[in-house]
Amino acid sequence: MSGELPCATGCPWKGDASFGDPFDAPVGYVRRVANVGGEVDETRRNLLKLAAVAGVLGVGVGGAVGGALQYVQPPVVGIGSYPRTQLLDLDGAPLTVARVESEYSVATADLFLFSYPLRNEPNFLLNLYPANGLDPSPTNPGAKNVPGGIGTHGSIVAYSAICQHLGCPAPAISFYPPGTCPRSFGSLSFYLHCSCHGSTYDAANAAANLTGPAILPLPQVVLEADAGTGQIYATGMTPSSPPVNGHIDTLQGDYGVGASSQLAKESPVILCEFPT
Repeated sequence: MSGELPCATGCPWKGDASFGDPFDAPVGYVRRVANVGGEVDETRRNLLKLAAVAGVLGVGVGGAVGGALQYVQPPVVGIGSYPRTQLLDLDGAPLTVARVESEYSVATADLFLFSYPLRNEPNFLLNLYPANGLDPSPTNPGAKNVPGGIGTHGSIVAYSAICQHLGCPAPAISFYPPGTCPRSFGSLSFYLHCSCHGSTYDAANAAANLTGPAILPLPQVVLEADAGTGQIYATGMTPSSPPVNGHIDTLQGDYGVGASSQLAKESPVILCEFPT
């Protein structure tokens, strides 16, 4: 193109003569030319550039973050070791051997539960000694010197209140005092029984299995009594205890109970049906 354009004086995009003809610039050289409406809106243009760049980065970073998030796992909730947890009675007072032996016996029908070592792991507190204070016998049901038992007669024990079959918790699984059901196992007329599917456990022998379908015993809590005060503490689980049902590890699956755990009372669910 040579000479003046036909609209030399009327074209709005015609540059200022003091800067020369805008079309005389060398190839590849960019020259700013006035817009029809006046100056180019630099702010708007910069915002558009930033939006374009952000869009590209967003796709790349978003894809990377999205890919990483699928590998992120929630933190495991739990505690690192078994706490020494003081047991409290229903009224909030420290639970002692004397109180247990005076308030509960093998004939106690209500359930007394406490959580340990995690808040969602309930346990039975049992005193298997006869209510009349006489030594157990075939005609006076009860037990003393049981594995893990504490107290005057070694009859106070604690077991998980979650069935080891499919995890039915108390009161679906309950302690059945002597005479609750016609069924007995030899001379044993009291036991822990789950009404969900019929699993039965020997309360006088580390909650060993008496009937299926459960094949694992109930985990047993280690109890200790203070020599001076008789106050009762939960300090762990017995070495032979399997994990509490529903927990890969008894210490993982919820927050710990802390320094104390109070008893709660529940009414049992009784169903005298046992697997054949």
